[in-house]
Amino acid sequence: MFRRKLTALDYHNPDAFDCTDETQFRNCVVWLEDQKIRHYKIEDRGNLRNIPSSDWPKAYQKYLQDVNCPFGVQERQEALDWLLGLSVRYEYGDNVDKYKNCEPLAAAGSKAADPLIHLDVNSPDFKAGVMALANILKIQRHDDYLVMLKAIRILIQERLSQEAIAKTSQNKEGIPVALDKHILGFDTGDATLNEAAQILRLLHIEELRELQTKINEAIVAVQAIIADPKTDHRLGKVGR
Repeated sequence: MFRRKLTALDYHNPDAFDCTDETQFRNCVVWLEDQKIRHYKIEDRGNLRNIPSSDWPKAYQKYLQDVNCPFGVQERQEALDWLLGLSVRYEYGDNVDKYKNCEPLAAAGSKAADPLIHLDVNSPDFKAGVMALANILKIQRHDDYLVMLKAIRILIQERLSQEAIAKTSQNKEGIPVALDKHILGFDTGDATLNEAAQILRLLHIEELRELQTKINEAIVAVQAIIADPKTDHRLGKVGR
């Protein structure tokens, strides 16, 4: 699950990296700090570099706190994935001119590659990203992260697209309506509920008017096509 980021960082033998192997894991953390992150001064990296030491977990816990990692020692995969993401960010920041001109990879033919084809839905990075978006957009959590991602997509398309933003940005001054002049037709027995029902009915009528307007526009568009027939005189005949 770390191969893509390790490859991007030019880590040696990323295909064979095993996060569950303690020695490989510690070596990887030290390599990231020495080569990419460089949060500590060289003289302050002694405890972290002392890989065989039994106190290394303490040094690693302190290191995670110093770099403001949201994960702890027990969350090994999540913490390492976060460190890799931080390293990629620093790598890009150090070589902006090198990477800004890179062209996106394209699939076979003229079609662009689908970014979801190689998506690892079980990766901590994916889950953390979906959860962060869901929290920002106030979307209810779900056990299936793909369901949450679909909900995020629908919300963005319907509420945050350019058309939706342009529509909401149009200032429409409403006309004051006296609710007491509109007959509800039934009585709920509660004055507050009666007002709410009147408001809902008026909103529904407004939606019906908008729908009728769109229907009329569609009818006019169709009539413009079929109500102006063109006569081909070459097909005409005189007599039988």
